[in-house]
Amino acid sequence: MQRVAVLNVVGLSRSLISPTHTPFLDSYLSLAADIPIAPQLPAVTTSTQTTYLTGVPPSKHGIVGNGWFSREDNEIKFWKQSNALIAAPNVWEEARRRDPTSTFTVANSFWWYNMYSSADYSCTPRPMYPADGRKLTDVYTQPPHLRDELQAKLGQFPLFNFWGPKADIIGSTWIAESAKFVEAKHEPTLHLVYLPHLDYALQKVGPAPHAVTAELLEIDALLADLVPWLEARGIDVVLLSEYGMAEVDTPVHINRALRAAGLITVREELGRELLDAGACRAFAVADHQVAHVYVKEAADRGDVRAVLEGLDGVEMVLDEDGKREHGIDHARAGDFVCVARPDAWFTYYYWTDDERAPDFARCVDIHRKPGYDPVELFVDPEIAFPMAKAAWRIAQKEMGFRYLMDLIPLDATLVRGSHGHLNADPTEGAVLITKRRELLEGRAQLAATDIFDLILKHLNL
Repeated sequence: MQRVAVLNVVGLSRSLISPTHTPFLDSYLSLAADIPIAPQLPAVTTSTQTTYLTGVPPSKHGIVGNGWFSREDNEIKFWKQSNALIAAPNVWEEARRRDPTSTFTVANSFWWYNMYSSADYSCTPRPMYPADGRKLTDVYTQPPHLRDELQAKLGQFPLFNFWGPKADIIGSTWIAESAKFVEAKHEPTLHLVYLPHLDYALQKVGPAPHAVTAELLEIDALLADLVPWLEARGIDVVLLSEYGMAEVDTPVHINRALRAAGLITVREELGRELLDAGACRAFAVADHQVAHVYVKEAADRGDVRAVLEGLDGVEMVLDEDGKREHGIDHARAGDFVCVARPDAWFTYYYWTDDERAPDFARCVDIHRKPGYDPVELFVDPEIAFPMAKAAWRIAQKEMGFRYLMDLIPLDATLVRGSHGHLNADPTEGAVLITKRRELLEGRAQLAATDIFDLILKHLNL
């Protein structure tokens, strides 16, 4: 069996590769073949990764977005990590089934739903949350001792360089070095490696190459080190991305529109408003350019649909037939699934007065917010001395006081890049690159569901 590493370079598209911005990737293409990957709906991280690794759409594997509303406990849940949420076998399980006598092993370095899976070696972000309110950087690994080995060698996982206003190449570099450590010690047959660096820059400033020159050069340099290192060990490398980024300038406040129609219920706590999802007649779980809209009573669906279809920035409102057509007709999906125009994206904002916004709105808080919030990538420009404020907050933390790291703005117009929409230009969407040219012969484009079988073919299965 051929050993394979699949490097997920998030946000990479063919239009970003050039001699100027990505000299290594540009030269690599002279030895390899590249092919566009048609976007699925939704073209977001966890849904696309799961489709790649299961070979079936969200209607079958159940990952309808980065988050969804749990009707069982009336809570919106984002960025969950248990692999048991996936209702289809992973590609490595199929590999073991096809060759049960082999010594096949798999390592998962930071692809999502990485906890409690059947992978032999895994590593994923898992902060510690002590009872005193602190958030401490850490990882979850399988086997458990791998956590201590990695952090002894590489230092504590740099969570705040992985996501948030400080997100930079340091996060992806730590992942790449951890993947090298696992490869050198365990030599997995299949290794999945997640490299998110480019994704965050593209959301902040948009997809024009000149706007992200520094970030392109940084991820290219990382790949110039990692790819030859893997290949020298006899590993076939597959480079791919999950989606391309669209340039956006129109935030769509979908929950505010539903609130204006009298469909949203909020609960007041200490003078601030919290979305009371279980009590709402209708609300939206916003996720980049896709929003799942949950309607409590069937009798309200006509009114809700009218609100959604009249909202500027909404391109499609999918009902049961539409969800079925796009492979997202799963019980976790909203009663309606909205897709934004290519130049628009959905905020989770539901309050109408920023003074009444929940306290977590101005913090990096991916689990508490009832939707995805790319504004977490920015420091509020209205803070006169943000570094001084951050230092004071850290000092409060070190002294054991309760504190809020409230540095995030509430200005959605700052965001310049988004994804999730079905991008029509293949040069601006997801791409796959491989030296195994013969595996792509006769094909002009791949479906997201094709990646599962293509990984198996790279393994010679």
